[in-house]
Amino acid sequence: MSEQATHGLACPNCAGMIQIPEGQAIVICPYCDLRSLVQGARGLRRYQVELKTDRAAAETAMRGFLSGKMQVARNAAKVAEVQETFLAYLPFWASWARVLGWAFGEEQVGSGDNKRYEAREIKIAQEMDWTGAALDVGEFGVERISLAGRTLAPVNWEGMHNAGMVFEPVGVAGEAQAKAKQDFDQRVRSLADLDRVSQVFTRTTRERFGLVYYPLWVVRYLYRGRSFQVVVDGVDGKVLYGKAPGSTLFRSIALVAGMASGALLAVDGGSLATYIAFTSSDEDSGGMLIVAGGAVVVGLGLMAGGYRAFRYGEHYEFHGHRNVKRSRKVLREGGVRRAVEETR
Repeated sequence: MSEQATHGLACPNCAGMIQIPEGQAIVICPYCDLRSLVQGARGLRRYQVELKTDRAAAETAMRGFLSGKMQVARNAAKVAEVQETFLAYLPFWASWARVLGWAFGEEQVGSGDNKRYEAREIKIAQEMDWTGAALDVGEFGVERISLAGRTLAPVNWEGMHNAGMVFEPVGVAGEAQAKAKQDFDQRVRSLADLDRVSQVFTRTTRERFGLVYYPLWVVRYLYRGRSFQVVVDGVDGKVLYGKAPGSTLFRSIALVAGMASGALLAVDGGSLATYIAFTSSDEDSGGMLIVAGGAVVVGLGLMAGGYRAFRYGEHYEFHGHRNVKRSRKVLREGGVRRAVEETR
């Protein structure tokens, strides 16, 4: 394993030359074994995630993706011809911290005449992490990754280059750190979930920031002369991004269902609500007119959605990282609500 190191620092005991591996806090003199603590900027921490899936598993995941989506052409898994499969190590900025937050505000309780706002104080104390692509991922489509359950190891440059393609970061570390902090702040506000927010205080401790090289399998295939690709997680074998030919049957059903249900709701539902409004008392007519307007808007939305699915469904595009869901749990501690977040 090779590591980038800074040369030229003298040992305070024997004056021997010491090399400092990037990001390392404690160094050992090779001549007298004196241990020294490095203070100040120590460079950027770099890690890699161990590859656990092979080429065959990646191609199997690709065919499973093609056969498991109703938006994809039904015969895609059988007709698709794999053109190439290669491993790529993509760099991702990663930030870890223990986030402490206090939110003060009001929450709506009751309904109708009993509706009121009560003061709330919410405490957030949680380990959070954030990742973001350190380069343009237009070709790969994976903007962020999950490091939950992943083992981080020191970078083995020789091993990565021998296994596949290694991409270097293009972005600026300072900008990535700012995005991580912004994400932590937004998650604190989301966890607070107050109807009226007066003040929010957020602090981070035990912060750690670095660059993680993550293994991804890229499978490129042909379907009736058209080229597509799927990106598979090199750790658990799940599809993180994929492009595929769209299903003509699904597009047709979406168009017919959208137009039929939208027209029924907009025309018949709107007309019925309008008729009731004009034949009812003055107190109820206003509400029914609002219902009529809502029915027309929702109906037009369904029609537009059906047309969009038909018009742009020739190609299907899947983003796995957008399907990550976070659930919120609220606990009570001494009269103060404590919010925690769980990722699913």
